[in-house]
Amino acid sequence: MPDYQAMFEPDEKRSGYVVTFPDLGHGATQGETIEEAHEMARDLLRAILGELMKRGEAFPMPKKRRGRNVHAVALPALQAAKVDLYFAFRQSNIRKAEFARRMGIPKTSVERLFDLDHASRFDQIEDAFAALGKKIEFRILDAA
Repeated sequence: MPDYQAMFEPDEKRSGYVVTFPDLGHGATQGETIEEAHEMARDLLRAILGELMKRGEAFPMPKKRRGRNVHAVALPALQAAKVDLYFAFRQSNIRKAEFARRMGIPKTSVERLFDLDHASRFDQIEDAFAALGKKIEFRILDAA
């Protein structure tokens, strides 16, 4: 999943930071510290992408932005994998019923694979990618 760029604007009136995602077009959050603002930004990103997934809508692709107040925001690995699965599913042009049939699971279980609040097992995500003719590869990077 590509990282979405968020604007972390200092809140002159109340202190802290106000965070928005220009590429997603709606929603805002805030935090008293930059760390809290980042945590709140991840929650907002999860909520916005999760809602788009529930409605079956496409995600706007993130643009590269620069500036002192611009920070990349990433979801945790399982949620990011679910977002990537949703991208792959949409590109496949198959229906959820066909996807469920390929995986050998009920259609309601497919809905859970796209639910960012549901703690799917990673092997289920891996099986779902396989049903779309994809595989998962990991990269481990040093923390910044």
